[in-house]
Amino acid sequence: MPPNPPETTIVTGLTNAEFFERYAAPGRVGLVGGAGVIDRAIRRAQRKQRDDRSWSRWGHAFVFQGTRHDGHQWIIESNVEAHRQSVLLGVQEERIAKYHDDALYSNAAVLDFGLDDTAVTKVLGAGLDLLMDRTRYSMREIVSAYLGLREPERRNRRSRLAQDRAMFCSAFVQQVYLAVGVDFALEVDTKLTTPEDISQTRVPHVAYVVERTPP
Repeated sequence: MPPNPPETTIVTGLTNAEFFERYAAPGRVGLVGGAGVIDRAIRRAQRKQRDDRSWSRWGHAFVFQGTRHDGHQWIIESNVEAHRQSVLLGVQEERIAKYHDDALYSNAAVLDFGLDDTAVTKVLGAGLDLLMDRTRYSMREIVSAYLGLREPERRNRRSRLAQDRAMFCSAFVQQVYLAVGVDFALEVDTKLTTPEDISQTRVPHVAYVVERTPP
C-alpha cells in the first residue's frame, strides 16, 4: 500500500504522453486541468475549496484501464464528447491520447491508491457496469455541485437536482471506488464529489503531478 499520509511527487521534463506512459496503470485515478471554457469554469468554481482561494488545478477526473491490444492506454470516464455527427454524453471509454495535448491540458496527475489486482477488477468492473447501464453525464448535478460549494453545509446531503443513472466525471470516479470501500471525502455526498475533493483526499495514496500552469 502507498504510505500514509499521502505523498506528492512533482514531475518535470515530461510531455503528457510521456507522463501517462510512465505513471498510469489500471485502476489508478487521473486528473487533468485544461484551458477550455467549461474546464476553466469548473476549476474556478472549486476555488472555494482551497485555503488561498486560488483556482483548482483540476477540471476533470477519470480512471485508467490499462493498455489494450491496440497498444494504446485506455480510460473510462463520464464526459461530454462531441464528434462531427454525434455527441457522447455520459460514461464512455477513450484512449488517454485525448489528454496528450500539453498546451490544452497543462496540468495532469496520476493518483495511486495501491489497489491490488482484485480491487482493480472491482473498480473497473463497476465502471463497465455504469457504461452498460448507459449512465448519462449530468449537467443538473454540475449545477448542484456548484451550489454546494457556495453552501458547504449542504454537501453531505443528496441534492434535489440529483438524477438516476446520471453523474459527472468526479462523481463517477467516486462511485466506482466505492466498490472497494474507498470514500475520498466522507463529508461529501457521492454525487457532489469534485475533482478537487479527490485531489485533497486523505485516503492513503501517492500522487504524481505535472504542473505547467500555476493555480
